[in-house]
Amino acid sequence: MKQSLAGRVVAVTGAGRGIGACTAKALVGAGAKVAIGDIDLGPAQETADAIAGGTIALKLDVTDTASFDAFLDAVEAQLGPIDVLVNNAGIMPLTPLLDEDDATTFRILEINVRSMIYGTREAVRRMLPRGHGHVINVASTAGKGGIPGASTYCASKSAMITFSEAVRFELNDTGLDVSCVMPGIVRTELADGVPDLPGFKAVTPEQVADGIVRAIAKPRFEVFVPASAGPLIKGTGMLPRTAREWVGRKMGVDRVFMDAAQNPERKAYEERARGK
Repeated sequence: MKQSLAGRVVAVTGAGRGIGACTAKALVGAGAKVAIGDIDLGPAQETADAIAGGTIALKLDVTDTASFDAFLDAVEAQLGPIDVLVNNAGIMPLTPLLDEDDATTFRILEINVRSMIYGTREAVRRMLPRGHGHVINVASTAGKGGIPGASTYCASKSAMITFSEAVRFELNDTGLDVSCVMPGIVRTELADGVPDLPGFKAVTPEQVADGIVRAIAKPRFEVFVPASAGPLIKGTGMLPRTAREWVGRKMGVDRVFMDAAQNPERKAYEERARGK
C-alpha cells in the first residue's frame, strides 16, 4: 500500500547538489521533514534555504564515523526520530585500470561503500527499537555490469546492491525496509562529458528523486531509473557472456566511460571527486 510521507523525518547524505538536492526538494514537496547532509555546508545551506519547508542543512563527512554519528544525532535532535535514511553520497572518477592510483581506489570505496555500510548500520540501530524505518541506498545500473573505464566505480555500486540485498533479507519481519535505487547515466556533474547511449538516454536528477520518493511511499527493493532499464538489464543478463558483450559493444558501452575519461569537460569534477 502507498504510504504518506507527511511528517516523516528523512535524512539525505550528499544532498548539497545534484540528485540529493532534487531528492530533498521532492521529499519536502511530499510533506516530509528533511535534513540535508553534505561535506560542503555552504551549498547545502543554500539548497536548504531554497527548498524551505523547515529543511535543515548539516555538515557531514561520510568518511568520518564521528561526523556521521553527529549528523544522525543532530537530525533527531532537531527534527525527531529518523524514519528514512537516503545514502546518496558518492563519487564517480573515470579512469582506465592501469591509470588509477591507489588513493583514488581507496577514496571510491571509502565514500561509495564503507560510508554507506556504516550509515545503514547506524540508522538501522536507531530504527529497530521503534519497529519501523527505511534505508534507501542510491546505487547505479553500473553495479549490474562492468563498464570499462569505471571498474572500481562499478565494483562499488555492485557492492552496494548485494549489501542491500543481504540487509533487506536480514531485516525481514522487523518492520524495516531497504531499497536500492539504480539510475543509469544522470545529467549531474558526475556525468560531465559522458554522452547518451543508443536506446539508453540519460535521465535527470529530478527523475531519480521521483524514483526515491516513490520507493519510500511504496516500498520495494529494486528501483530502476528509467524504469525501462530494468527489463533491458535483466533481459541481456540472460544472454551468454559473448552475446552480452556484443550487445554492449553495439551500444557503445565499451567506450562510453573510456572516452569520457579523456574529456576535458570532466576536469573540474574529477579534481573535486579525487579530493584535489
